[in-house]
Amino acid sequence: MAFRTLDGLAVRGRRVLLRADLNVPMQDGKVSDPTRLERLSPTIRELAEKGAKVIVLSHFDRPKGRRVPSMSLRPVAEALSGVLGRPVAFAEDCIGAPAETAVAAMREGDVLVLENTRFHPGEEQNDAAFADALARLGELYVNDAFSAAHRAHASTEALARRLPAYAGRLMQAELEALERALGAPARPLAAIVGGAKVSTKLDLLGNLVERVNLLVIGGAMANTLLAARGIAVGRSLQEPDLHATARGIEAKAKAAGCDILLPVDAVVAREFRAHAPTETVPVGAVPAEAMILDLGPLTCAAILDRLAECRTLVWNGPLGAFETPPFDAATVRVARGVAGLTRAGRLLSVAGGGDTVAALRQAGVAEDLSYVSAAGGAFLEWLEGKTLPGVAALAA
Repeated sequence: MAFRTLDGLAVRGRRVLLRADLNVPMQDGKVSDPTRLERLSPTIRELAEKGAKVIVLSHFDRPKGRRVPSMSLRPVAEALSGVLGRPVAFAEDCIGAPAETAVAAMREGDVLVLENTRFHPGEEQNDAAFADALARLGELYVNDAFSAAHRAHASTEALARRLPAYAGRLMQAELEALERALGAPARPLAAIVGGAKVSTKLDLLGNLVERVNLLVIGGAMANTLLAARGIAVGRSLQEPDLHATARGIEAKAKAAGCDILLPVDAVVAREFRAHAPTETVPVGAVPAEAMILDLGPLTCAAILDRLAECRTLVWNGPLGAFETPPFDAATVRVARGVAGLTRAGRLLSVAGGGDTVAALRQAGVAEDLSYVSAAGGAFLEWLEGKTLPGVAALAA
């Protein structure tokens, strides 16, 4: 999809409404992880340095259309000021007199954060009147919040249709990475999909088997596919009511020429707790009283062997119960292998989803992949082949 970027855009003296994602982790009233602010900062700096009046819009948490003091963006604006190294003003509302007065006081290069858009029910309702009120504050619209682009809300969709609309640098990087990974990828193209339940990723699996050459399935999801093949998985988490669905996914993959790679060995334990006693067994020899909690070393080696033959990889979901050691071993091993292939220039690797990002950080390789998306739901819906309203509104 072609979309407008900031390249060549004249912004000096103009009021730019920048839709950001300031929905950052907080602890004791302070931002505990500024990663999203840091990733947003290049777009803000570029606009401000070119003389724009940068007016930042964002939601925060789920106030459900009510003013909730603990969900104010004021402390986030203060943290953003620290990240940018420049003053950031704050307005007590995102529409009406408080916003209009704050915008009127702005000079070229100023940055202003407006209060939480979700304090108004019109935001999540994609209300026309609310979008009109936002639009009156600006002359140009820039969306740099891919993580909120799957929602048709006033500040992500309706506003983009009321003002000349552009993708910010973070949005641009995300869309270009996803295009390289799934739109027009270098092949062979592989996907790793992990997580607990097939039921939560049916759309994802259904889309990927028709688009990738190799599909690696890990996590408890793999247990359901193994059980659907008639393989006993002991007390492992699986979904018996989805066995027919799992067989259908495999049949669809075969018809599309997609090779599904499932575990051949597994790390099992009798109880699920940190540092529980474990053993590694072939998947056909899981004890009746044991649970599969991670992939075994033979499976990890097989995955890395196959990935060494691929040119592109998309990754969503950990391969085992990575939050609980020692069941993080497979995810860490494969992540480090992917990072090595990427550093060697042999693999374009794009990963996303909250658990995936956490797992890559745990493995120490989040900076080594080609692109790691901080967007959870939006990244997943893109992989599912769905149209994202906030992206569609930016179409050139």
